[in-house]
Amino acid sequence: MSEYYSDYTLADGTVVCAKDKDFFGDTSLLSEGVGYAIVLGFGVFFSFLTSFMVFLEKRYVGVNISSEFFNTAGRDIKTGLTATVIVSQWTWAATLLQSSNVAWAYGVSGPFWYASGATIQVLLFGILAIELKRKAATAHTIAEIVDARWGPTAHKVALYFCFLTNIIVSAMLVLGGAATVNALTGMDIEAASFLIPMGVILYTMAGGLKATFLASYFHTAVIFGVLCLMVFIVYAGSDDLGSADKVYKFLDAVASSNRTCVSGELDDYSNSTVMMEHVKAHGFINVWDGHNCGEVSGNKDGSYLTMLSNGGLKFGIINIIGNFGTVFVDQSYWQSAIAAKPSSSYKGYLLGGLCWFAIPFALATAVGLASVALDLPVTAGEAGAGLVPPATAVHFMGEGGGCLMAIMLFMAITSTGSAEQIAVSSLFSYDIYRKYINPDATGEDILRVSRYAILAFGVFMGVLSIILYEIGLSLGFVYLMMGIFIGSAVVPMSLVLTWDKANANGAIFGSLIAQVTAIIVWVISAAAYDGEVNLTTLGKNDPMLIANLVAILFSGFIHITWSLIAPQNYDFSKMASSITLLDDVLPDYEEKEQNELLTNHAKRWITMWGGFFTVVMVIVWPILSVPAGVFSEGYFRMWVYISIIWGVLATATTILLPIWESRVGIMTVIKGLFFNDDLHYRLDDIDYKMDLVMDHLKIPRTGAHHEIGSSFHADPAFRAKLLSEGAKTTTKESVTLMDSEESMYQNAAADIMKQ
Repeated sequence: MSEYYSDYTLADGTVVCAKDKDFFGDTSLLSEGVGYAIVLGFGVFFSFLTSFMVFLEKRYVGVNISSEFFNTAGRDIKTGLTATVIVSQWTWAATLLQSSNVAWAYGVSGPFWYASGATIQVLLFGILAIELKRKAATAHTIAEIVDARWGPTAHKVALYFCFLTNIIVSAMLVLGGAATVNALTGMDIEAASFLIPMGVILYTMAGGLKATFLASYFHTAVIFGVLCLMVFIVYAGSDDLGSADKVYKFLDAVASSNRTCVSGELDDYSNSTVMMEHVKAHGFINVWDGHNCGEVSGNKDGSYLTMLSNGGLKFGIINIIGNFGTVFVDQSYWQSAIAAKPSSSYKGYLLGGLCWFAIPFALATAVGLASVALDLPVTAGEAGAGLVPPATAVHFMGEGGGCLMAIMLFMAITSTGSAEQIAVSSLFSYDIYRKYINPDATGEDILRVSRYAILAFGVFMGVLSIILYEIGLSLGFVYLMMGIFIGSAVVPMSLVLTWDKANANGAIFGSLIAQVTAIIVWVISAAAYDGEVNLTTLGKNDPMLIANLVAILFSGFIHITWSLIAPQNYDFSKMASSITLLDDVLPDYEEKEQNELLTNHAKRWITMWGGFFTVVMVIVWPILSVPAGVFSEGYFRMWVYISIIWGVLATATTILLPIWESRVGIMTVIKGLFFNDDLHYRLDDIDYKMDLVMDHLKIPRTGAHHEIGSSFHADPAFRAKLLSEGAKTTTKESVTLMDSEESMYQNAAADIMKQ
């Protein structure tokens, strides 16, 4: 594109036409104020929106925010919202940024391996989700399950890996977000790193997991909306490209072996015969050091249009291993399974995984390849920082594109960030505070500590990202290394609910020994390949690949071997009784839901379909692409059409299905809000008078909603019984009433009934 070339004077006075040194340069497209407006404005907006929706549920649907509800969302989330939440939680900054980076680096194989390599974990996690519902329905965290089965030592190890996973995921969120906001607006990167997590603290503290789910729905809708817009612009709505065929031709031209590529500064070539001959022949220089130019190393025929990519395949393996850790060891995914209805737990994960596949596959195939096809002056450093999508959006839409991309990214960061915050708060509240600090904690205690933990971790996220930025770690580096640190916990976490022979010692030593071994192998491999150890050599594909494989395979070998030698032979029927609810009871599921738990149908269903799509995505699809070699124009067109159709179907599913499934509750709120609000005001007055009555009767207020054995004051069922049957039938459940108090109550209750 001629707009990215300008005259450049060499040291000897020769003037050449050279490609811009980088895309974003030292100036920002948007003002710094826009950055603060997005980071702070959207944070406040969604805080008010989700808090208002939680208020509507409390007022018109009868939801009460107990500690159980705060951390489990009532355990009755339907399939559509479960799927949408999974999409939201799994859409990191890396999903939008790193997926386009690998498209920029490897071509069509990059987005495919990113999408398939990070989808299969969600599909297979559905097996663990239904096993959790069957064997540990009262659990709040995965660490509780580990403790119930393998004891306190394994519990501490599980906590270590869970917290480490939350920290790594949060670091990637903020690193990618801060770098993008800084590049687009010039907002101070440290300020962005600190303020981005603050935007989700308010609504997460107010409504807990349910508020997180509601916010996730809106965030996902925005992300899919932008996805559809960008895909349309690349393939149909722009003069520069506008069709799959044009993208194909431009990609083919960019990877031409006839293209002259230079490295270093142009001044270095002022007296170079080769350089000067090229200048005389063509009148311009193609690239500076770090730009994409010419054939792709390791790809068949150097083409961007092939699945036969050495670098793409290595990335795919690293991606698969690392993402097993960030799903199976991340408390937020276990928490979503806990929150779902039995039938929704496994179906929601399968549907969510398939819908999420569209984001990196469709978006990165369009946006990432468009940046290469347009020959944008994006450097390797900019791509590694996740700036390929913003560059493409800015090219097509100018300031509006930059603003739109910043908003889309903020949606991804806040949705996953809130899930990580509530996950950490649950781990701290139930697995540290309740277990080790205050075993007699009430529901109010847990609720209070959960909110403190959300605030503390939100601040920690900001501080951590600043530290990592100062060290020099990029989004791409952290993404590739995550499996080295947490991959060793995948096998133990997978077997805790699925294999009765799984041994506690095998889980403990397997995960810890494999983690240390993987780190050592990582460093040794970097030194062996490049002769030195630094962030650059550690970040290369080969050391990353070897270390990731060691982490997951060595851990699995130790754990499985130990378990076969000394099997535990655990009785899973004991697990549920080992984990107690605090201030609520399990929902009274319908018979259909109970059957899901009592039979093996659900497990067989998710095993069959999860396994089927896993095999298709990582084996069948890539193999079928091998005979194509370098894609023909028709084959690439088909590839693009598949990505577009998948993206549109995923958009419709995630936006419409939750609304359809929640239509009864939505209508209840609408009727209450616009037609029956006077009735609710009268009910508020009744509630107030009943509070006075029960205070007089000395019915305790301690604890929160449904706190068994200590509080009936806020229990709607108890209040209804008290109102309809009188004090005599309820005194056994609460306090012994004096005759005079009972008479006084009867008069007050009669006054209430007249309203």
